Amino acid sequence: MHDDDEASGRVTLAAVAKEAGVSMPTVSKVLNGRSDVSRATRAKVERLLDAHGYRRRSQAASRSPLIELVFHELDSIWAMELIRGVENVAKDNRATVVLTESGTRHRPAPEWLPGVLRRRPLGVVLVFSALPEDIKRQLRAAAIPFVVIDPAGDPDPDVPSVGSANWAGGLAATRHLTDLGHRRVAIITGPEDMLCSLARLDGYRSAMAMAGLAADPRLTRFGDFHVQGGFDHAMDLLEGPDRPTAVFAGSDLQALGVLEAARLKGLRVPQDLSVVGYDDVPLAQWSSPPLTTVHQPLRHMAEEAARMLLRPDDPGTAAQRIELATHLVPRQSTARLESGGTPDRPDGTTSALPGEG
Repeated sequence: MHDDDEASGRVTLAAVAKEAGVSMPTVSKVLNGRSDVSRATRAKVERLLDAHGYRRRSQAASRSPLIELVFHELDSIWAMELIRGVENVAKDNRATVVLTESGTRHRPAPEWLPGVLRRRPLGVVLVFSALPEDIKRQLRAAAIPFVVIDPAGDPDPDVPSVGSANWAGGLAATRHLTDLGHRRVAIITGPEDMLCSLARLDGYRSAMAMAGLAADPRLTRFGDFHVQGGFDHAMDLLEGPDRPTAVFAGSDLQALGVLEAARLKGLRVPQDLSVVGYDDVPLAQWSSPPLTTVHQPLRHMAEEAARMLLRPDDPGTAAQRIELATHLVPRQSTARLESGGTPDRPDGTTSALPGEG
């Protein structure tokens, strides 16, 4: 039952209140995200609202002209690309973007939900790997549409989401290095509990297998997508004579850490070490040397997510998954490796590995 008809909406709420054994004001408090309702009562009322098919569609006109964009952290370059994408669509629709930092990379914090129910935005874009059932249920009961920009790559099938081709990106990055003759290729992917990290790792392993190479487990590292993580892992990987000649970093920020580690180790990029990043944030072309990377269309992903929010009643977007293509952007941080195992220099000579004459 939908309450486009005001009278039928009152009947639904009255039935929910009666079945739950609570008053109509209590049901209203649940719908509006009020905190002065016990957890058990809230859960009971939400289950009944869902069972009755209650949707507050008739109140759409009362929503604030806001699009809420929720991150678990805002201190990253790629977050700015997502913000710009949502802002592009919001501006075209005379809406304002509200930024919220909440929770972990897996889910927003519980205290975020009552606030968004009070704000009643046009919709919510969430940059998380998953959404708990209670959050999905309460947003739907309040007729607040939501879309996940999915950094993990595998959202629930009932969640509208926008992602990118992580496996293909990992494959392209690693094939670029093996095609240049590199045999000892290391990977510093992202956190082990994120499927985007695992998908990029699977792409790396597939490319190594396609080149007839065994992926050395000692060259596989799980990072955190930040500069320090890339630096720490690279310092360890580049220690000793059996170092890799190339590193695929699962984010541009990690790649910047690899570049710094190479500098401290006395290795030149790309003459002594080739480096590939991931994301293609604007800073990548200004690193020294400019970074070869995999372009992930972050701004386009955010634009698509915002557009999905603004057409929530379109049957085609009810639980749509959009996956955008990635592609390699070659720059100056990669070079061909000679058959003898040392990278070519631009002048045609070769560089010796540490310890070699």
